[in-house]
Amino acid sequence: MNLVAPVIIGIVYCLLMSLIDEPHRRRFNAVMVGGAGAAYLSGGGFGLWELPFVALMAYIAFRGLDSWHFIGFGWLLHTAWDVAHHLKGSPILPSFHDASLGCAICDPVIALWCFRGGASARKAARRASAREKAYIRHIGG
Repeated sequence: MNLVAPVIIGIVYCLLMSLIDEPHRRRFNAVMVGGAGAAYLSGGGFGLWELPFVALMAYIAFRGLDSWHFIGFGWLLHTAWDVAHHLKGSPILPSFHDASLGCAICDPVIALWCFRGGASARKAARRASAREKAYIRHIGG
């Protein structure tokens, strides 16, 4: 499995999500992490143990409606669940053996973005442009 592709998918996810204006961006991502918690319900391989995880992720998603840190924590919890499924359970996509491993690589990328407050790519680009212009003025260019 290409280990770079899941990182790229995580980055693309963050870039696309950053196009949504706040506070909708945070709320939408809370819903996404809640949905990720239910991803293994259809035959994840851990039987009834899937249910407490879904309940935990639903609580984390609810708290994430008001907190990027809870959303980031939810993605890290999902990473651990992905690793467990890769090692002992069933893959998230039954036809793709390493799907859970890919998800376990992708999710921390999203979690890092969430821990940084789900920053807007547009705002970051504007800040970088402003810093560059200020630097050029500073050096007399």
